[in-house]
Amino acid sequence: MARPTLPSPPAVPAVLRRPRVPGLGSTATRVVAVLVVVALAAGVYAFWPKHGETTLTAQFTRAVGLYPGSDVRILGVAVGKVTMVVPAGDRVDVTFQVDDTVPVPASAEAAIVAPSLVSDRYVQLLPAWTTGPRIADGATIPLDRTAVPVELDRISQSLDDLLVALGPNGANKEGSLSRLLQTSAANLGGQGQNLHDTTHDLSLALQTLSGGRDDFFATVKNLQSFTTLLARNDQQVRDLNANLATVSQQLEGERGDLGSALANLATALTEISTFVQDNRTVLKSDLAQLTRTTSTIVKNRDALAETLEDAPVALSNLQNAYHPETGTLDTRNNTPQLTDPRLLLCGVLSHLPQGGAACTQLFDLLKTLPILGQLPIPGIGLPSAVPSALTTAAPTTSPTAVPAGDALVHVRGADPTLGGLLGGDR
Repeated sequence: MARPTLPSPPAVPAVLRRPRVPGLGSTATRVVAVLVVVALAAGVYAFWPKHGETTLTAQFTRAVGLYPGSDVRILGVAVGKVTMVVPAGDRVDVTFQVDDTVPVPASAEAAIVAPSLVSDRYVQLLPAWTTGPRIADGATIPLDRTAVPVELDRISQSLDDLLVALGPNGANKEGSLSRLLQTSAANLGGQGQNLHDTTHDLSLALQTLSGGRDDFFATVKNLQSFTTLLARNDQQVRDLNANLATVSQQLEGERGDLGSALANLATALTEISTFVQDNRTVLKSDLAQLTRTTSTIVKNRDALAETLEDAPVALSNLQNAYHPETGTLDTRNNTPQLTDPRLLLCGVLSHLPQGGAACTQLFDLLKTLPILGQLPIPGIGLPSAVPSALTTAAPTTSPTAVPAGDALVHVRGADPTLGGLLGGDR
């Protein structure tokens, strides 16, 4: 089959043609291109940011199913590989590397995790780093911060050891286990409902305790605060105990008197109870009256307060007014007109329009009355001018002592003064 004929390329102008260099051809061009590519790759490799690895070692009691190349994970995500598994006496040192872009806390723990019974195992680091210091390169995680899974053969061995210990060559060598089972069966026979109720009640009690755990812990906290307070005041507590001991000794020495007092008190209470029971009606009435009395006192408490405030002054004045020699209360009369009734009458009439003339006529009338001779009046005559007589000072002579020629009359009867109340003689 004839190949198709391709069109020939267009002619290159002479000005664009590059002259050939003798000795150089297409092979030299390829070599230069390869060298340029290699140089670029080397530069990229040299300057490309690299991620290092953090090497750690964890100590385990066992490392079953763990080999170099096993995963190292955080939260189930692979972050590194196990590099060496080296026995070291009673432990196994497992060395692994973790990408340094993944932070690991300085207090990290390590555990060997078995996803299933037959699969490979991996190292789990926990917890995941959030804040705080990071673990240093080359650090070792000790045994107290590592954990290994329980192996199936160890479980089987433990069960075998238990069965041997309980078997005919162990605890049941003399039939002790059989007798225990028989006795337990006999004691528990027919007690299923009781056991169920007991278990149910116990669960309710535990729920109650769980629901009140806040109060319980608060009580414990308050007790702790109380004991701390007692510890801080140890000397005062000791003094209190000593004082209580002294009081107890005194009470112990007077227990006879206390017993007698209590016996008398019991007798008194019995008599009071009997009295109250026998006089219940009278006591009720008395209490009702006492209630009314106290209500009245409450209503007049202001007056009572004033009386109690003024009573001491009044009693003091009364004591100062008492004359012990005469048995009277000495008082001062500020109305001198009462010593002469005529002056009193004229003083009343002087306010009238014709008071002066009326007073003169009254005096003239009084002179004609025979009763004037029996009154303790100092004198009957008046001056010629009534107004001057009204302005004259009243006689200061005592009513009981009158001049000669005038009648002296002593009025007998009850003494209306405070002196008479105190039993004094006039």
